Amino acid sequence: MSEVYANRRSRLRDRCNAAGAPAALVSRPANVRYLAGAAPQGAVLLLGRREDLLVCAGPPGDRATEGRPDENLRLHVLASPGGDPAVAAADLAAGQDADGLAVEEHHLTVSRHRAITSVAPGLRLVDLGGAVEQLRVVKDEEEISCLRIGAEIADQALGELLESILVGRTERHLALELERRLVDHGADGPAFPTSVATGPHAGRRGHRPTDRRVEEGDFLSVCLGATYRGYRCEIGRTFVIGTSPADWQIELYDLVFAAQRAGRECLAPGTAYRDVDHAARQVLDSAGYAESLPPLTGHGVGLEIDEDPQLAPAAMGKLDACVPVTVEPGVHLPGRGGVRIDDTLVVRPEADGGPELLTITTKELLAL
Repeated sequence: MSEVYANRRSRLRDRCNAAGAPAALVSRPANVRYLAGAAPQGAVLLLGRREDLLVCAGPPGDRATEGRPDENLRLHVLASPGGDPAVAAADLAAGQDADGLAVEEHHLTVSRHRAITSVAPGLRLVDLGGAVEQLRVVKDEEEISCLRIGAEIADQALGELLESILVGRTERHLALELERRLVDHGADGPAFPTSVATGPHAGRRGHRPTDRRVEEGDFLSVCLGATYRGYRCEIGRTFVIGTSPADWQIELYDLVFAAQRAGRECLAPGTAYRDVDHAARQVLDSAGYAESLPPLTGHGVGLEIDEDPQLAPAAMGKLDACVPVTVEPGVHLPGRGGVRIDDTLVVRPEADGGPELLTITTKELLAL
């Protein structure tokens, strides 16, 4: 992996040099991990003129969830407690005779920016922007393998829950059980707070579980994800509890399923982000649900659960191969509930079989 991290840092260095900055300070944790293999609490990465350094406030721990630093990257641990690694890194950059330093302005606080300017007044600070985030969009096969394993864990946890008795249990209890099962099956932890929504809550995006109990005839929508070696995936499914679905539930489910399938079928290299959103949204719009739709159809996943690209109506850009994304249309009807279906897929060319589905739990409308 050392060669992989070195290559990533080299690609970023080329971008910085093109912008006239001989050094770069990376402070956003996911970006630090992407370039260094690990992101200990508060650590920053310095791409220096003569040497790259992972600057830490204290000795890194040995927790697997934090990753393992690139063995060819030197650690610089602050001598005294309470120091700021970002400020120390700027001082080190100046010590390597850098006259310019690219920083992630979207992540640095104003006070931290001022402190860097104070400790290294000779450094010309330029904005690195989203350069690292852009590098992270296309995944290598090792990254995709981590996402694939995370998806298998999430599928397994969800499948086991569906085999248990659900009526009478609370949303909160079911969410906690799912998160425990994720860890039991090898996940670092949940990729995001697990959402379990029943009855009138079902289908609501980002619903926080409550003490409402599962009842006969409810829609039950579940959205969960596993983190594996830092990489996060996502799956969402909707079921009916304890009885045959009502006609309106079947109709709504079939409609959302058709929208999700339309979005999935658009996932190909060269497809515009907004065209994927349009394909799914058009199915629901034409049925009269325009006002019930979420702001986007999907998004990228990786070291963070919500990455670029954004599959939204005004999104600019086109898909590349090896980009993992979610496709997650849904409809929520206030007071009645709704449906959400969510998969994680990897964009692949048609010659390689088309989009690779990572989350394989059935999308059939099951009565549990």
